[in-house]
Amino acid sequence: MLDSRRNVALASALSALAGYVDGIGFLHLGGLFVSFMSGNSTRMGVSLAEGSFRPAAEAAGLIALFVIGAAGGSLIVLGRGVHRQPRVLLAEAALLAAAALCYEFGLPRSSVAAIVLAMGLENAVFQIEGGGGLGLTYVTGALVKAGQLMASALTGGAPFGWVPSLLMWAAMVIGALCGALAYQWINLAAIWIAAAFAAALGMIVAATVHL
Repeated sequence: MLDSRRNVALASALSALAGYVDGIGFLHLGGLFVSFMSGNSTRMGVSLAEGSFRPAAEAAGLIALFVIGAAGGSLIVLGRGVHRQPRVLLAEAALLAAAALCYEFGLPRSSVAAIVLAMGLENAVFQIEGGGGLGLTYVTGALVKAGQLMASALTGGAPFGWVPSLLMWAAMVIGALCGALAYQWINLAAIWIAAAFAAALGMIVAATVHL
């Protein structure tokens, strides 16, 4: 899927967006995640072992919302037409805008729910019809791929095939840094920036879909 400069740029931009949103969510939720469900799954298991059922339930709720969002994104992708990617991105932007509005109206729980749905939905942007896709809101797979491609480069493979995967990781780290700084500045209102970024990406992808 990272077979063109366009796809590499889009995947990196979306990883940065996920990192930005997750940085905000991590600070707001005090150690839970809005896009990294492996972390929430570990947190749920540890909380259950400690008998801390409320944190476990909170983690489980976030995981369920993320799965619902991923399913919604897949339904968009499995539809007809060449504008499926832009539709996913604009749906994500709408959810993030709804999250920001919920915060403005004093509904932080609804805001978090919309954010998690948006993060689940984002992973459908590179979904292969009828199958899986490229994970954009977590980078463990990207780091594994980078290591594998580095090994391939050392044994005669493409010398720089690992770069796109490493770019996705770096983009997420930079996004998380920016998200944390934005949250410290304007709290959950920082989600407005994410919504605008997702909308801009959707319009750019729509305009370049035939290029």
